[in-house]
Amino acid sequence: MEFKDYYKILGVPRDADEKTIKSAYRKLARKYHPDVNKGDASAEERFKEINEAYQVLSDPEKRAKYDRFGADWERYQQAETAGTGTGSGWTDFSDWFTGGRWSGGTRQSSESPFSDFFETLFGDTIGRARSRVRQQPQRGQDYEYPITISLRDAYHGTTRRFEVQIQERCPTCGGTGLNGQGFCPTCGGSGTLSRTKTLEVKIPAGVRDGSRIRVAGQGGPGVNGGPNGDIYLLVSLAPHPRFQVDGLNLRTEVEVPLYTAILGGEVMVPTLDNPVVLTIPPETQNGRVFRLRGKGMPALKGGGKGDLLARVKVVLPTGLSDEERALFERLRDARKARVHA
Repeated sequence: MEFKDYYKILGVPRDADEKTIKSAYRKLARKYHPDVNKGDASAEERFKEINEAYQVLSDPEKRAKYDRFGADWERYQQAETAGTGTGSGWTDFSDWFTGGRWSGGTRQSSESPFSDFFETLFGDTIGRARSRVRQQPQRGQDYEYPITISLRDAYHGTTRRFEVQIQERCPTCGGTGLNGQGFCPTCGGSGTLSRTKTLEVKIPAGVRDGSRIRVAGQGGPGVNGGPNGDIYLLVSLAPHPRFQVDGLNLRTEVEVPLYTAILGGEVMVPTLDNPVVLTIPPETQNGRVFRLRGKGMPALKGGGKGDLLARVKVVLPTGLSDEERALFERLRDARKARVHA
């Protein structure tokens, strides 16, 4: 069984803190998520490796064990087997995954999605934990699901429909996995059944990169009467060709003809609502920034809007006629005479 370097998989140093590990996981999970790479088997395999690495490095107990035994997992297994005489601690791992787990918006199958290395190193820990908590009510697992929305949808708010693969509590055994003296025949002892579900979710106006939208009660089913978990949508904003987000403010460039910059006038400035008129004072310099109040991004849960910061881009005329060129030459000569007067 091949040793897996989980730190290398997530691209973090061995002394990385919890925040760094979580940030690296989210970035990679979005990049390699099966919904973003449909039909790409290599991306799906990479996504599984990323989730496996995060399962270990985000859990202090598992991480400590991994750091301690890591590449020496085989000798650790032999010592563990010799100590118990049966090695049974290692075989309970797969049962912990029965019925599937889901991380990063993707449901794992009823067979363990993790590597043999992971199972060998952590199967005993998970098996013991499972036996301790199995009879207690447990809240269902929370799922994370990355989504990308346009800046316009983030500005106005929108409604999105999603198809997600979820686990539901088995109606026959009520989620216990047992029926009489044996395993439930409907779910095979897992306590859950898999199905595809369509969710219609309201995306509120004002969401940002990294916003988390909670869909209550739509996550993993609770165990032994526990409540369902939630789904969290992790928002990414698609780049916009004209606007850049700066907190609650938006930034953009507005083209101003040379003669308008010199003499003053009006130009139209696009916004995420309707275009507005911007008055350009005489002798406006290239790069000057005008603030259009209340034309930026809305704050979540009310609280007004930011501003639109419009940066002037003076546009020089091209294709001059003889008359226009002569006028510019006269302007040049008049400026020289004034400077040397």
